[in-house]
Amino acid sequence: MLTATALVLVAYLLGSVSTGLLLARLRGGVDLRRQGSGNIGATNVARAMGRTAGLLTLLGDSVKGLVAVLVAQGQSPWVVAAVALAAVLGHMFPLYYGFRGGKGVATALGVFVPTLPLPVLAGALVWLAAVLRWRYVSLASLLAAGVVPAAAAVLAYPLPLVLAAVAVAALVVYRHRDNLRRLRQGSEARLF
Repeated sequence: MLTATALVLVAYLLGSVSTGLLLARLRGGVDLRRQGSGNIGATNVARAMGRTAGLLTLLGDSVKGLVAVLVAQGQSPWVVAAVALAAVLGHMFPLYYGFRGGKGVATALGVFVPTLPLPVLAGALVWLAAVLRWRYVSLASLLAAGVVPAAAAVLAYPLPLVLAAVAVAALVVYRHRDNLRRLRQGSEARLF
């Protein structure tokens, strides 16, 4: 069995793998950083390479987060929370890509599905409602990121997981700072 430190390191390294960049290489070297928003996440991949590639990116980035926390199951809630946070940090600040990564929403989904299932469901419903109402993926992601820790606290999930959700939500807001500026200016791209 891996030590807590090893689990956190493995989670960070796994989180550092970018599904979007791997798909772009397989598709003939599309440079995601020069397409659309310049992000490596599912929304920009969908815009640059099509919906199928976007969905594959969403799935891949979620699965790496899921795998990271499943490997840590059986550990204390503090270790699982640290592993969850490390996987999201790996996606946002990946070792393999010069610490220039994505916004962490899909990876956060993956780490919190098994650890905070009801808060994730609440966040997913808010995300869907916001996308259908306003058509901004960024706004929907920000709202969902806020709902997950709030719901986790209200539903009395273990404190380490609530704190991890708060930290991830803060990081998601930080990574969306350009989107927030564009939303204020009215220049943010809509989903459809």
